[in-house]
Amino acid sequence: MTHRWPLWRKDGDHEEYWLFELPGIVTHGVFARKRPADVIGRTTALRGLRRIVFMRRFACVVFLGLLSFHAAAQSPVRGGDLPQPLPLFPPGNWWNADVTTAPVDPNSAALIDFIGPARGMHPDFGGDSGDSSAPIYGMPYIVVAGAQPLVPVTFDYDDESDHAAPGRPPGYPIPEQAKSEQKWIEGGLAGADPNADGDRHMLLVDRDNRMLYELYALHWNGQGWEAGSGAIFPLDSSARRPDGWTSADAAGLAILPGLVRYDEAYGGAPIRHAFRVTVRRTNGYVFPASHRAGSTSGALPMGARLRLKASKDISGFPEPVRRIFQAMKSYGLIVADNGSDMYVSGTYDTRWDNDVLNPAFAAIKASDFEVVQLGWEPASGRRGRGRSVRH
Repeated sequence: MTHRWPLWRKDGDHEEYWLFELPGIVTHGVFARKRPADVIGRTTALRGLRRIVFMRRFACVVFLGLLSFHAAAQSPVRGGDLPQPLPLFPPGNWWNADVTTAPVDPNSAALIDFIGPARGMHPDFGGDSGDSSAPIYGMPYIVVAGAQPLVPVTFDYDDESDHAAPGRPPGYPIPEQAKSEQKWIEGGLAGADPNADGDRHMLLVDRDNRMLYELYALHWNGQGWEAGSGAIFPLDSSARRPDGWTSADAAGLAILPGLVRYDEAYGGAPIRHAFRVTVRRTNGYVFPASHRAGSTSGALPMGARLRLKASKDISGFPEPVRRIFQAMKSYGLIVADNGSDMYVSGTYDTRWDNDVLNPAFAAIKASDFEVVQLGWEPASGRRGRGRSVRH
């Protein structure tokens, strides 16, 4: 597309009309409407030179401005705008399934007892921590353009990891800044930091190609990127991982669609997806999970769904917190990893106020939840159950 910028300038009785055209590269021209010939005669060579210099400087400023705008549009953005429509993944995806009327599991009470009925929830997210060894709470996510370079990653669980997105070259769109800058990876330490440990998730959304890339235990070793595992999810698909495969999460599920996000909590619409939750021990896996990470008798399996009871009164909480808790009634919590009991995952965002979140979440106990029938899936999920994917 060609962009034109008109500029009118009057120099005495001399009127000039300049037109700059940028069909990818700046070009320029000068169009002058001159009045009497004597006016033209008064235009000195110096004034003409000034006009040329001004014209070139103006073209340069426009060109540099467009380059800056283009670079900003192509740069990775932490916590950037996610591609529409939201929530992520199709409406029939398990993260987006309304479980209001789903049956309660016959063993629900015993499964809650294993967690501990008095156990309170905890928001596993927030802003900056002030701890130099783990500078941030929650998981950052990164939105990149389709032109973001793809770089190779070597995996510990290579046979259960994705090396390329469908129809795309191999690699992951990891920003160069993540090697040396903080706050691109869960925990907050830079990719090359020798003190970095923990789960070290990196969540990347290619907004143009509509792909979600997720990595676990990510490190830069000085020569290349290494990770425990990696998984790639087309945003327009609800295909499961192959049975027995992990992802960047122990359950084999995507992480980003299950995070509590600030823009949703403080938005005007209801939150329309489930949240990721951890428990200390698990026992096998059920749909929609594809991978086990424990076999403790009496514990919940990966993929189990907890639902905040409809009878739980949440009217006394601040509106953003009520919006989060209402989603737990409508969509529930999905067990996705081993960790602390009843820790609900969310994004790193400096706008979160943990002085509000922590006491509100702690007031909701495990006994306020019930377990949806293990392995339950919506009708749309049953149609796609067997469609596991390999990349």
